[in-house]
Amino acid sequence: MGAEVSYTNIDQKVVVVTGAAQGIGAAYAQRLHKEGATVAAVDLSQAVLESENCASGHVVDVSDPDSCRALAAELQERYGRVDGLLNNAAIFSTIQMKPFWEIEPAEWDRLMAVNLKGPWLLASALLPLLRKSSAASIINIGSDAALMGRPGYLHYVASKGGVAAMTFSMSHELGEFGIRVNTLSPGPVYTEVARETVSPEQKQAMLATQALHRTAGPDDMTSLAVFLLSDDSGYLTGQTISVNGGLVHR
Repeated sequence: MGAEVSYTNIDQKVVVVTGAAQGIGAAYAQRLHKEGATVAAVDLSQAVLESENCASGHVVDVSDPDSCRALAAELQERYGRVDGLLNNAAIFSTIQMKPFWEIEPAEWDRLMAVNLKGPWLLASALLPLLRKSSAASIINIGSDAALMGRPGYLHYVASKGGVAAMTFSMSHELGEFGIRVNTLSPGPVYTEVARETVSPEQKQAMLATQALHRTAGPDDMTSLAVFLLSDDSGYLTGQTISVNGGLVHR
């Protein structure tokens, strides 16, 4: 076995993780909790309140400005600062794949409200708390679906392309406060959450073209997230980092 990796000051940080009730979001919260971080787990589901992988659970709709502001008030009272924000909440597993001309405007708007507007709203609401940190870091979760040109869920692809662009711009606006902003951009990741967006045939086709011929699980993403939130990545900002086993490259 290799030596255990330690991450500088992660055990001294208060980190907000959204979409933390299941899937990769729960894995991020669990890993950060294991590393000693104080985790505020956020989700639309009440299940987040019962999580054992966090210091506090919060039911929040990231697409609602009032809900985001209410979370900021709770965190101000409980912790007084926020050192890390991991914007993971997104609509994905429930998408019914279809040609873009069949996507209803209401479906498009709801997905964009969560996937793209949500990270902006929450970063805005938490900014006063992030500015109280001596070394704050924001991770926006993108997707390498934005690079693949895969048909069937154009609104999702567009939202994640927007996340990467937003990250770069946000990093320049927040750099003066010492706040770093990066995008962690996974390829296909398989969790306990059922999904309609990848057929068995598509899964095998992607595996065949990857440099690493195995599927990715949540653990393949969590170490990078911890690194980006720790002080070890103190000069890394404005970047989109792909984690896809060599499926595509930037």
